[in-house]
Amino acid sequence: MRVCVIGTGYVGLVTGVCLAKIGHKVICVDNNEQKVKLMQSGQTPIYEPGLSELMQECMAAETLEFTTDLGYGVDNGDILFIAVGTPALPTGESDTRYVEAVARGIGTHLKDGYKVIVNKSTVPIGSGDWVRMIVLDGVAERQKAVVNAGGGDETMEITAQFDVVSNPEFLREGSAVYDTFNPDRIVLGSNSEKALAQMQKLYTPLVERTFADDKELPPVPIVLTDLSSAEMIKYAANSFLATKISFINEVANICDRVGADVVQVAKGIGLDTRIGTKFLQAGLGWGGSCFPKDVSALIHTSDDYGYDAELLKAAVMVNKRQRLIVLEKLQQELKILKGKVIGLLGLTFKPDTDDMRDAPALDLIEQLNRLGAKVKAYDPIVSQSGLSHGMSGVIVETDPERLADSCDALVLVTDWQQFLTLDYEKLAGLVNNPVIIDGRNFLDRAAAEQAGFRYVGIGH
Repeated sequence: MRVCVIGTGYVGLVTGVCLAKIGHKVICVDNNEQKVKLMQSGQTPIYEPGLSELMQECMAAETLEFTTDLGYGVDNGDILFIAVGTPALPTGESDTRYVEAVARGIGTHLKDGYKVIVNKSTVPIGSGDWVRMIVLDGVAERQKAVVNAGGGDETMEITAQFDVVSNPEFLREGSAVYDTFNPDRIVLGSNSEKALAQMQKLYTPLVERTFADDKELPPVPIVLTDLSSAEMIKYAANSFLATKISFINEVANICDRVGADVVQVAKGIGLDTRIGTKFLQAGLGWGGSCFPKDVSALIHTSDDYGYDAELLKAAVMVNKRQRLIVLEKLQQELKILKGKVIGLLGLTFKPDTDDMRDAPALDLIEQLNRLGAKVKAYDPIVSQSGLSHGMSGVIVETDPERLADSCDALVLVTDWQQFLTLDYEKLAGLVNNPVIIDGRNFLDRAAAEQAGFRYVGIGH
């Protein structure tokens, strides 16, 4: 099938590359010329395991191309994915300007032939009908321009045949390629049976697990809904996971006070099949581009409709407070932080990504600076990629040894696998004060203590 993906961020680029891999002809469109030139040269603008190799493979097979020309993409795509960003505004609602611009642009380029327009961007509930309206506005603008230019008979109307589908993504940064080929479910929302049939055809190789790691598993479930329900599924899923993390962090803080171990507690409750083991890792809380934005957007939607989403608001409050737990533990260990040097192991909001959006490390840097501490950091990706340019209040070191040198305490912020195999005995000899705050309960306490560190976990 012929596919156009508009927007080449985490979601758009991974979606486009993976659709090309499963046999479709894909055009990825972005209005950033430098970014498009970079991708045309075979380089990815983001770090995502396995993505670069897959992208180059599809380009070599001529199933994937990149352009800044939206009209070209619309003309040559039967299914048009809108995959631009919807960042949170200060009010908590989603900024839909980019979605609006793309929808209007699609409308101005629609010609004869049926198109399926797919909302892949996380958009406010009710956006399906709104996108349809904006596309039709774009069609009307083109009609007006044609008439004003004298290029056509005023009685000849430009017709556009299309349907809108909501197809939320559930990709985890750091494992987005794997998640695309091994989905838990595929959600499709529309009022058009024709559009739903097209989308099911598009996803047939994924549903049949042709590219899955385990091809013997049963077919991937497809959830067919109306537009609003599909949009709500995305918000509800991320809000539930965020709330689950806030819950275990609340339990961890109580564990700290009563002498219990949250790691053992999480194991004990996670074995209950009604609860499950995932998202029960206590630590510094959630961040990134999805959880904060989606929870805030759902709270804002609730407020718009006269409902006070108290549980979601509490989850956000717990998460904000959790980021300060490390400061409390540093103060307990070092007393005064003014004039102290604190080393951060990890900067990104999670491992296997270069994403710094709403990363807990940024709050830590800001607060440590405010308290008069000097902050150093080492991150396997940020330290090597130049992403640290523009970061203020922190010295980004090129290796763990430089980080540890002359520090008064280390804080593990991101649970990169590389941090499990560091020479902690050597690091303990470089720091002024061998204290390590494990903000993810990730390290082996006994091994850290044997290396000479005083180990402090979160509820552990």
